[in-house]
Amino acid sequence: MVKPRDAADETTEPGSGAATIVDVAKAAGVSPSTVSYVITGKRPISPRTRRLVEETIRKVGYQRRPWSSAMVSQRVGVLAMAVPLRGGENTGTEMEFFAAAAAAARARHFDLLLVTHDEGIAGLRRVTSAALADAVIVMEVAADDPRLPILLTAGQPSVLVGVPDRPDGLTCVDLDFRAAGAACVTHLADLGHRSVVHIGPPPETYLGKISYATRFLEGVTTAAARHGMRAASGSCSSSAAEITACLDGLFAEAAPTALVVDNEKALPLVLAAVHRRGLRVPEDLSLVAVSSETVAKQQRLRPTGVVIPARALGELAVERAALQLDGRSTTGVELLAPRVMVGETTARAPR
Repeated sequence: MVKPRDAADETTEPGSGAATIVDVAKAAGVSPSTVSYVITGKRPISPRTRRLVEETIRKVGYQRRPWSSAMVSQRVGVLAMAVPLRGGENTGTEMEFFAAAAAAARARHFDLLLVTHDEGIAGLRRVTSAALADAVIVMEVAADDPRLPILLTAGQPSVLVGVPDRPDGLTCVDLDFRAAGAACVTHLADLGHRSVVHIGPPPETYLGKISYATRFLEGVTTAAARHGMRAASGSCSSSAAEITACLDGLFAEAAPTALVVDNEKALPLVLAAVHRRGLRVPEDLSLVAVSSETVAKQQRLRPTGVVIPARALGELAVERAALQLDGRSTTGVELLAPRVMVGETTARAPR
């Protein structure tokens, strides 16, 4: 196994004036050794100091030097994946992504090491500082994700499935969720709908500023304004009672003729709640969904909507990690274009 590098050995950086640990220490008002301990996790640092150092790392643009060719020759044959496992709460999208990533990793002779949300930042820091994996794939990226300083300073290849507010120096892949939101609304506008309700993921997703959710909502809002549509948005957890209450409030506010459901766990419950209201889909109410292929196939009516290319993203994330391990740059944001697949849940707006 590769011996972990000591970040304290990297206080100087050869080349064109790149930021160093000394620069981070001066900007944060701490010692270089403190910065090193934050990066490697070798000694406990107070949460307040850790946050200060990590934010300073982002501000000054410090990046740890890449592994040397000798280190590359000692790969451990493992890709780490920070994956949002939640017991029985996982979605079809996550499972499709993981299955595809696992197959793509096996084809390249890598094993996968899961770093779950329960392990959080500490788990990711342990994996990177101890060189337990050759590269890291991170899912459910937030706008200002606290894991980013760890990735930027690890010196290991990493791939984000999602796009933070500041993606400089990072490799990001995802569905273009902003375009997906706009495409869903545009499809409904073309059918003559003028009032739409957006059902989003649970409130904690927005509180955590998870990038896909905020980008999708931006796409919905922008497209609705462009088409002169009245739009309302709600955030629903995946319980029948909460979804019913959420719909009651939204229907009273917007009197919609169409729904856009960006919450695949809630999709079957939304359909059931609509049925209980005595509304027929699509005769009385059209519905566009954003979901995995797995969830779409499970519905009684094949939903019109955007199928999340989870399998393609899983393969792409592994491919980008492998390219970095071969010494090729993949820095940048790569978004897959959405496509609305017409199913059985949309029709022209009722007159």
